[in-house]
Amino acid sequence: MNRLTTSWGAFDLARFPEDPRDTLRAWDAADEYLLRQLKGIDDAGPTDLTGTVAVVGDRWGALATSLAAHHPVQIADSFLGRQATRANLARNGIAADAVGLLSVRDMPPERIDVLLIRVPKSLALLEDQLHRLAPAVHAGTVVIGTGMVTEIHTSTLKLFERILGPTRTSLAVKKARLIFCTPDPELAPGPSPWPLRYTLPADVGALAGRTVTNHAGIFCAERLDIGTRLFLRSLPERHGPDRVVDLGCGNGVIGTAAALANPEASVTFIDESFSAVASAEATHRENVTSDAKAEFVVGDGLSDVPDGSVDLVLNNPPFHSHRATTDTTARRMFGESRRALRPGGELWVVGNRHLGYHVRLRRLFGNCEVVAADPKFVVLRAVKK
Repeated sequence: MNRLTTSWGAFDLARFPEDPRDTLRAWDAADEYLLRQLKGIDDAGPTDLTGTVAVVGDRWGALATSLAAHHPVQIADSFLGRQATRANLARNGIAADAVGLLSVRDMPPERIDVLLIRVPKSLALLEDQLHRLAPAVHAGTVVIGTGMVTEIHTSTLKLFERILGPTRTSLAVKKARLIFCTPDPELAPGPSPWPLRYTLPADVGALAGRTVTNHAGIFCAERLDIGTRLFLRSLPERHGPDRVVDLGCGNGVIGTAAALANPEASVTFIDESFSAVASAEATHRENVTSDAKAEFVVGDGLSDVPDGSVDLVLNNPPFHSHRATTDTTARRMFGESRRALRPGGELWVVGNRHLGYHVRLRRLFGNCEVVAADPKFVVLRAVKK
């Protein structure tokens, strides 16, 4: 936990789940720059926040917590980000209902007077967000985006201009930049192109030729990555009423393949992204019979799954947290998998060779087998004894 000191006050903030070993802060210079701008420190005067304030993509709740006195609505794709916001409000003595919490799958407010956008890593997610928010924006809406210089590109500004209106940027401060957009009510950008659907290639086993649905911002949203292809070609052949978890399910291709391979299995799709779980549900519905047993969960990994209740966990863990490279999420996923698995249950993992997941799996499970490999990726199997 660290303290963010601004003209709006000083706030103790942490990411979620809080990990004392994690040195990453819950905010960065882009959040600080935007808060300074809203207070009017760097220009003629403060921003009027008396209307409906929407905060989009607030990663760990730093913006919503700082602006809680104005009762903003936070719109985000991350369940962990939402939980961080709740925790940060509580640790600063702010009422939980001071901030409205919406996911990117929810209907946004009908009218937005101040729109604050933390530019996401995914340009596709930004595009979809702007399309969804455009009907709520009016000529007087104050629209300000923020991000690090490395996150804001010409393509970013073109999206604002095409969907909302004329756009300019600020000078860079501490490697952060602001985006100022003037809404143009005459623009007619049309509907969002998301979700996308594509047909899977012939080299992915039971899913060959089938269709995947991908909402904006999820991993491999526009094409299947080579690591997932290797995983799909290497999945275990199991039969019977297994309980299977597709952990970090993304668009759900792994869990859907497991359901097709074993119709008696019950498959749970879990991801911290609302868009990912929506994609997985659509992919499963498109390809598996309606009587198949499936559950779709937006949540914090396996934290709500009982001990010793799962037969098989399939996992393609992320190794980025926004701009930071970290194995924190993978470590938690592996540890939770061991807890949730029954004796004899298996964890199957795909990852880049250089990440060295086999070392941690051997430490946790006492065993680790290489099931498949190519020059870049490896599929690993660990069994709970």
